Amino acid sequence: MATKTPDTTSHGDLTTHHHQFDVVIVGAGGAGMRAAIEAGPHAKTAVISKLYPTRSHTGAAQGGMAAALANIEEDSWEWHTFDTVKGGDYLVDQDAAEILAKEAIDAVIDLENMGLPFNRTPDGKIDQRRFGGHTRDHGKAPVRRSCYAADRTGHMILQTLFQNCVKLGIEFYNEFYVLDLIMVDEPGAKGKKKAQQAAGVVAYELATGDIHVFHAKSVVFATGGFGKIYKTTSNAHTLTGDGVGIIWRKGIPLEDMEFFQFHPTGLAGLGILLTEGARGEGAILRNASGERFMERYAPTIKDLAPRDIIARCMVQEVQEGRGGGPNKDYVFLDCTHLGAEVLETKLPDITEFARTYLGVDPVHEPVPVMPTAHYAMGGIPTNIKAEVLSDNDTVVKGLYAAGECACVSVHGSNRLGTNSLLDINVFGKRAGRYSVEYAKKAKFAPLPDDPAKEVREMIERARSADGVERLASLRKELQEEMDRNAQVFRTDESLRSVAKTIHSLREKYKNIGIHDRGKRFNTDLLEAIELGFLLDIAEVVVASALERKESRGGHMRDDYPDRNDEKYLVHTMAYLTGDATSANVEDHITIDWKPVVITNYPPMERKY
Repeated sequence: MATKTPDTTSHGDLTTHHHQFDVVIVGAGGAGMRAAIEAGPHAKTAVISKLYPTRSHTGAAQGGMAAALANIEEDSWEWHTFDTVKGGDYLVDQDAAEILAKEAIDAVIDLENMGLPFNRTPDGKIDQRRFGGHTRDHGKAPVRRSCYAADRTGHMILQTLFQNCVKLGIEFYNEFYVLDLIMVDEPGAKGKKKAQQAAGVVAYELATGDIHVFHAKSVVFATGGFGKIYKTTSNAHTLTGDGVGIIWRKGIPLEDMEFFQFHPTGLAGLGILLTEGARGEGAILRNASGERFMERYAPTIKDLAPRDIIARCMVQEVQEGRGGGPNKDYVFLDCTHLGAEVLETKLPDITEFARTYLGVDPVHEPVPVMPTAHYAMGGIPTNIKAEVLSDNDTVVKGLYAAGECACVSVHGSNRLGTNSLLDINVFGKRAGRYSVEYAKKAKFAPLPDDPAKEVREMIERARSADGVERLASLRKELQEEMDRNAQVFRTDESLRSVAKTIHSLREKYKNIGIHDRGKRFNTDLLEAIELGFLLDIAEVVVASALERKESRGGHMRDDYPDRNDEKYLVHTMAYLTGDATSANVEDHITIDWKPVVITNYPPMERKY
């Protein structure tokens, strides 16, 4: 029996609270807080985050934020656009890349005005360093484009944005897990399949176990990536792709999910990130015999080639027997020639990481490194206004997405380093701006009678699970299988092996056991729900990768090693069209295609 006060309802021992905001932002990383700074002064805004904001994964970004400021060397936004398009192996939507490169300059100045402590040149300008894939004059030589704060740029951005949110009085709901998006029929869509619009979200409060319904005119998803589908990853334990998973379960497609970036320099065996900024400062990749092997693969820009190229070259060096260590399973990042001063002042964090986690001092010896799962190029499809799309061009009213969870496709099939911190600031700002514009004109859509029903049932189901399967074992099996068979190199055979494993894990997932039956801080319960999202997303990655029978950017098919523009110069759009538990992935995931927007740069061979 449901009991009710004006803003709470109870079902059994679960209490539901009701809130109303003009704009609700899900996620308090860089994109979410940048959207909040834009929206907050003009509309009643709430930011909901599963973590305390300053713990968001933006804080782990090290190297810098790209912008053609030309503070040190000649540069232009057109060159930056070209590098972004070429770096993404021509799968970048060029209208979006132009916006990214043009608005980059203001985005950096915005942060400077908010108080971000960038490194400075002797004459007081923002310092800039070289970074992979960023060149002058359409590829002729590396250029200094990355604005940085030592090797903790993301951390500084996160702190700066949070301080500015506090200053604006933005309302935060921390340690609230959003588990559902409320979609309702758009009014007036008679006689045809009714279009749906966003009307709010449902969240689970970690501290109390209560459920919260947030009724909103606009909803912005800024929930970050999903690197935890892999075992070796630079991503934090919390990056389980819940936001992308919620969207997927609502029947909205996901774009370009096969493209996952493997950052070349993760600490070997651990995946902890060593910034590309080290190579920007002059560090060199070497194989076991000390050879600078990138000279063979990318003679012009060597160790500053784009990430997908370097990651493949590193794996190839190891496969061909030129790896180092007792098992010959890694290569080395050599920083010894940079000197102690550069390492301690410009790269202090990574110097500390190498000493702490591997017992290697970068001042005196090269550091063992191997690629680590780092960044999702694909995600929730959006247009340049950050509006979410339900197919190639239909806008879902009131729903926006920005940052790593979104795919406006400024990264194509491979993101250039320093473009992610830029993406969250440019498109985070746009998501905030356009969500407010919409909220000012829109009315609150009426909510369903019991908007929290699905979440309540999901929680009750998970909390009472008393099977024999252990969550940690299932998660480990998924991650190891993804590492083995869907990592830097893939084949039809290896991907089908993953699909088979996912199906068996889904069966086991029905029989999981939860030991904690409590309501307060029940992390056991949340890990169970997160594993459901991880299985969903891993499967979409695999289904999309099976359909793309070519190699491009972060998707390298050993059985189709060449890029095929004739057939695959298109984005993949994955739709959930059947029962997700069926054994055959083709039964419930349909892959469609979406044209790439080309403005000024026709596809050409990628040479560096």
